[in-house]
Amino acid sequence: MAVDDEASFEQPNLEAPRPEETGGDVERLARLAAAWQAVRRELSQVIVGQDAVLEQLFIAMLSSGHALLVGVPGLAKTLMVRTLAQTLDLSFGRIQFTPDLMPADITGTEVIQEDRSTGRRSFQFMPGPVFANVLLADEINRTPPKTQAALLEAMQERQVTAGGQRHTLPDPFFVLATQNPIEQEGTYALPEAQLDRFLLQIRVEYPDVDEEFEILRQTTRPQSATISRVVSAEDWHEFQTLARRIPVADYVLAYAMRLCRATRPQDPSAPEFIRKYVHWGAGPRAGQALVLAAKARAAIHGQPFAGIADVQALAPAVLRHRLLLRYTAEADQKSTDDLVADLLQAISTEVDEGASRKQLPHLFKK
Repeated sequence: MAVDDEASFEQPNLEAPRPEETGGDVERLARLAAAWQAVRRELSQVIVGQDAVLEQLFIAMLSSGHALLVGVPGLAKTLMVRTLAQTLDLSFGRIQFTPDLMPADITGTEVIQEDRSTGRRSFQFMPGPVFANVLLADEINRTPPKTQAALLEAMQERQVTAGGQRHTLPDPFFVLATQNPIEQEGTYALPEAQLDRFLLQIRVEYPDVDEEFEILRQTTRPQSATISRVVSAEDWHEFQTLARRIPVADYVLAYAMRLCRATRPQDPSAPEFIRKYVHWGAGPRAGQALVLAAKARAAIHGQPFAGIADVQALAPAVLRHRLLLRYTAEADQKSTDDLVADLLQAISTEVDEGASRKQLPHLFKK
């Protein structure tokens, strides 16, 4: 499977790429798809339903990205994250965000330590709960912006700076945050800069009738499930690297870019309803998230390349938290999900060579 360079568009690539015939990556791809099914079986012991949520969580982590889970209390968001970390043999840390939480409570702080043999005192960094492979930021919007900002460097740079010293976070590192969408009293809106650092915003909905009945059956019995490790740390690093190597044709990249650019009311390609309802659209990081998540989705389904269907499937989770709506959207009861759905309908998926060369000539330079 050839390495795909997402920054280079010098050669046209309008046909779906094929993996190399060596069989190495093909075998790894089959192992990854099998690993996801094994993870799903382990999760099903404690999580009933929520297949789409669990798949998107796995996709975000496979893409080395962070995820924001939005749902009312009692939908097992914390249990999902903790159990997923167990199946992947990753260390788990949890922070309950509260109004009195301080940045040092997340990142850690320097304390004075005395050497008993010499009597010399020095500052020593004591790591905070952020130093874990999987960090659950529970109810992240309940803490003030100053404390929320403590996560920005960790999420983007995978490091923490304290006392002028940089401390590298464990590899891999994921922030999986939860947020209650209905209770606004005592909460603080997440800054756009922090929202943009979440690869996906995942909606956690109520279970259907059969799922809720099974939840009642399972959670009121005395027996408890034993979760087994499915993927080793070595395999997980290999799978993350493999997901990035999934090829993407130029017309799929062009489609992802057109989706993102069409969310910006200032862009000539934006539909009229975007100009009416959207104040600010998605930036370039959204396009990167679309492509990376599409690659990961293709990989866990055993597909040797990412297609437009993968981009469309993940567009709501990638774009919904990156659109800043006008008051007219609230007045007309238009949500970001409504606008993304309309956008997917408005933008044609038919990107032939002639249209691509005409609309995006700089992508096809000789």
